[in-house]
Amino acid sequence: MSADNAPQRSNRTTRATERTRRVRRSAALTAGLAATALLVTACGSGGTSGGGGNTNFVTGTDGVATVAQGKRTPAPDLSGKTIAGKTLDVADYKGKVVVLNVWGSWCNPCRAEAKYFAKVSKAYADKGVQFVGINTRDTSTGAALAFEKDWGITYPSLYDPTGKLLLRFKKGTLNPQAIPSTLILDRDGKVAARSLSALSEERLLKMLKPVVAEK
Repeated sequence: MSADNAPQRSNRTTRATERTRRVRRSAALTAGLAATALLVTACGSGGTSGGGGNTNFVTGTDGVATVAQGKRTPAPDLSGKTIAGKTLDVADYKGKVVVLNVWGSWCNPCRAEAKYFAKVSKAYADKGVQFVGINTRDTSTGAALAFEKDWGITYPSLYDPTGKLLLRFKKGTLNPQAIPSTLILDRDGKVAARSLSALSEERLLKMLKPVVAEK
C-alpha cells in the first residue's frame, strides 16, 4: 500500500511545484509589464507626471512641475491678513504673473533661498510680476517680520500659521505640499508651475521667465 501510494504523492508534488512556477512566472510578467508602462509614460511626457487622474502637469528632471496653457486650474481664494497686519487678496493681482512662496522663519531651506527671492522680486517689479509670500507654522508674526528684515524681502506675506490657506488647493493639482514650496500663477490667476524644494536664482528664473513671456 505504501509503495503504491509513493508514485501518486510524487506526481502530486510535481504538479504542485509546476503550478507554483507558473504563478511566479505570471506574476513576474505582470510586474514587468507594469514597470514598462510606467517607463513609457515618463519618457513620453518628457518627465514624470504627478498625482492621480487628470492632473495635466508634468514634473521635469529638475523637480519643477509645469502645466501647459489651456490646461491650468485657477488658484483658490488666497486672502487674509499679512504678517504686517494689512489685508491682502492675491486675486487683486490678476493681470500680473504672481510668484507664491510658502515659507517659515524656522525653515533652513527657506533661509537658503530667501536672498534669491528678494533679488528677483526687485528685478521683476516693473515687468508685471508680483511676489507674495505665505508664511506658515510661525506662532507669531515677530519672527516672520525679523526674517523679512534680515533678508531684505519687501513684498507682502499672508500669515497662515495653521496652514488653512494651503489646504484650499485641491488634491491632484499643483498644490504646495512642502515648505518651502513655490508656485507661479499666470496672468489669469491659474497655476502654471510648482517647485517643492528650495530654489536657486537660476531655477527660480527658469520657472518664472516662460510664464512672463506668455501672450
